[in-house]
Amino acid sequence: AAGMFLRLLSDIQWRAAHPKWRRMTSSQRSTSTTAEPHPVSLPAQAQVVICGGGIMGTSVAYHLSKMGWKDVVLLEQGRLAAGTTRFCAGIVSTARPVSVELKMAHYSNKLYQQLEQETGVQTGYMKTGSISLAQTQDRLISLKRIASSLNVMGIPCEIISPKKVVQLHPLINIHDLVGAMYVPEDALVSSANVSLALATAASRNGVQIHERTSVSHVTVQKGRVTGVETDRGRIQCEYFVNCAGQWAYELGHSGEEPVHIPLHACEHFYLLTHPLKEPLSSSLPTVVDPDGRIYIRNWQGGILSGGFEKNPKPLFTEGRNQLEIQNLQEDWDHFGPLLSALLRRMPGLEALQIMQLVNCPESFTPDMRCIMGESPTAQGYFVLAGMNSAGISYGGGAGKYLAEWMVNGYPSENVWPLDLKRFGTLQSSRTFLRHRVMEVMPLMCDLKVPRWDFQTGRQLRTSPLYDRLDAQGARWMEKHGFERVKYFVPPGKDLLDLDHSKTFYKPDWFDIVGSEVKCCKEAVCVIDMSSFTKFEISSTGDQALESLQYLFSNDLDVPVGHVVHTGMLNEKGGYENDCSIARLSKRSFFMISPTDQQVHCWAWLKKRLPDDSNLVMEDVTWKYTALNLIGPRAVDVLSELSYAPMTAEHFPSLFCKEMSVGYANGIRVMSITHTGEPGFVLYIPIEYALHVYNEVMNMGQKYGIRNAGYYALRSLRIEKFFAFWGQDLDAFTTPMECGREFQVKLEKGMQFLGQEALLEQKQNGVYKRFTMFILEDHDTDMDLWPWWGEPIFRNGRYVGKTTSSAYSYTLERHVCLGFVHHFDEKTGEELVVTTDFINQGEYEIDIAGQRFQAKAKLYPFSSLFTQRRRKDEVELSGYQRE
Repeated sequence: AAGMFLRLLSDIQWRAAHPKWRRMTSSQRSTSTTAEPHPVSLPAQAQVVICGGGIMGTSVAYHLSKMGWKDVVLLEQGRLAAGTTRFCAGIVSTARPVSVELKMAHYSNKLYQQLEQETGVQTGYMKTGSISLAQTQDRLISLKRIASSLNVMGIPCEIISPKKVVQLHPLINIHDLVGAMYVPEDALVSSANVSLALATAASRNGVQIHERTSVSHVTVQKGRVTGVETDRGRIQCEYFVNCAGQWAYELGHSGEEPVHIPLHACEHFYLLTHPLKEPLSSSLPTVVDPDGRIYIRNWQGGILSGGFEKNPKPLFTEGRNQLEIQNLQEDWDHFGPLLSALLRRMPGLEALQIMQLVNCPESFTPDMRCIMGESPTAQGYFVLAGMNSAGISYGGGAGKYLAEWMVNGYPSENVWPLDLKRFGTLQSSRTFLRHRVMEVMPLMCDLKVPRWDFQTGRQLRTSPLYDRLDAQGARWMEKHGFERVKYFVPPGKDLLDLDHSKTFYKPDWFDIVGSEVKCCKEAVCVIDMSSFTKFEISSTGDQALESLQYLFSNDLDVPVGHVVHTGMLNEKGGYENDCSIARLSKRSFFMISPTDQQVHCWAWLKKRLPDDSNLVMEDVTWKYTALNLIGPRAVDVLSELSYAPMTAEHFPSLFCKEMSVGYANGIRVMSITHTGEPGFVLYIPIEYALHVYNEVMNMGQKYGIRNAGYYALRSLRIEKFFAFWGQDLDAFTTPMECGREFQVKLEKGMQFLGQEALLEQKQNGVYKRFTMFILEDHDTDMDLWPWWGEPIFRNGRYVGKTTSSAYSYTLERHVCLGFVHHFDEKTGEELVVTTDFINQGEYEIDIAGQRFQAKAKLYPFSSLFTQRRRKDEVELSGYQRE
């Protein structure tokens, strides 16, 4: 039986497809067969070389050839689809919490549906639908949030009762269920055959496919890919695509210039049974039982069932693994809890004969999202790997986005959540990856309420103040490997209880953050913001100014000591970065960017700055500790510590000056807080950090100083309608769409990147508009909270999604920020969004299927923040430009 299955997904299907495959490919001079190991020699050069013949590699080849790139060579070290793809369970599921993953899966489903007709290769596509079960109310809420997203995308989906579950799948035991989500268009495929079909189509379009060819390393010269060394010779190429699955990490590290691809394999188990006495219908829905940690699909009249156990087994940490994945050892003891869950869910299976327990490696990444994009260190080196057990669901869409990225320079969707550049080298430690994937794999099924944090791989990058803050009750989260404070637990609070409070409703930290916000408004707070990315750019002549004037939309030719808030835009006018730049001297600039920009921004600037030895860019993130002093008394604290007047006439807004604070010299003080509140950020050379912090805290005592965290910062910035990059702003959002025209100098006397696109928008109008929503009939104590990604409805019609939200302790209401689109009612075409369109609508925000009325505003409140008013006194309809 075991032997039978091992051949089932590949050899039998392979032979079925092979005569045609061999005839077709010999005419294309593209691939080899088992009988003749290498009948065709490798080409000496190609435009693109793809390494890996699984679902990812074949999908990239297919989409590149569709987009007109024909000079493509695909190399596979074994046989096509003989790696993880061969063992994939074949479930195509669109129910994904991350928007871009949902879109990838939806596209994949549509692609696979027509692939058999296009290629003549049977893919086993069967539209069965899927049922996700909920054993708890919290799980049902998380399913309702996903259902809201699916419905507004036009993907049929409904929340159903346990009774309806039995009607759809009579074998399911429903006694412990509170509900479920049914997605009727989800499907099953044979993943190996989908790969073969994609390869067949690519090959017909001119892609050359060579099996049994191993890539030893990729050569890079002057930061660009130049070729690929294989066991059959060298191929010169402009682009290399690493689709090597679980081998991607080693392949990335094999060259002289390592490309860090943080993924790690774990063993993944699933069970195959003989057919039932009454064989299961092939159209029976797939069942996902996340609380039981299992999935169940029909398989040739029997069952295929696997899951994500709480104690996964990482493998190949030392880098040793096989050429083609053979079936690893069965481990029934390890699979025991998942088998018990299966028998609880389908008690009728007790008497069923088990055919085999399959154990195969699956690659997981540090944040459970796949990895795609161009390497920050080697131009032309692209990666698509680390699918976290969803390879077949993402295969079509991921291959399409990567092909678009290569051909057009950018994909058609915002793929930042999946971009390789969201990681740095620090996530590439084997120990880190081994420990992290042991946490990630169980998380595939764990309930993820908003703002949960990983527990492994922590305390990696820390501020010099970490221990001081920790001792004062700091509660930590991690961003780009850097520890940041969420809030401070006051003495006497139950710390343990707070750490374990996970909810979709009002969180336990509500009052704590409220008191931190109050202190920011009325006295002074200190927030350690050392994690922000900090670059210094300088030159011997005017090179720095000239280069930055081209790369940034605002005018940086300002007097020394001024701080400019500006976007770093792409050709389409979208935000690649949103930053503050201080002019330190005529020829040097200090640039502050979000924490997760460290790799992305460096790579973006390196690629576009002139190669000039007189122009120097240095990453000084680690050299400075940043303390944000927020509040009306920040002025008093600083002026007493520095013996210098800090009032507005001596130290205007958006100003930067080197000062002494206490005994410490050379501290860069900027009058900016990233919140809209008054205050200063101190950039302190790292060796003085503890001294300055102690001085600030001691001096501030008489002014009521206290520590605060990022949750307070978020509440402050959202009620002031401040957009943050990575949450609200992305590469598809322009300054014109989010009310930041004042940060763009279209007439600054020289061209800048994105200028043409912005001029066009200025003339023609924008197709989406960043809007602030104040929830009106929402009960903070009793109702579900908004977080981000909630659908926005205008006059009952879907117009967009929220991008971030927070409770405003000043307004005593929830505030959501998001983008409003204007879709034509008949055609669905996007129309220009005007101020009148925003102001004349009645709005609702959908939180897990429940809609709450909201008031839309295009400008923040300004008079509100001078004195505290109760919410019933606030006239929500009046707005002023701040």
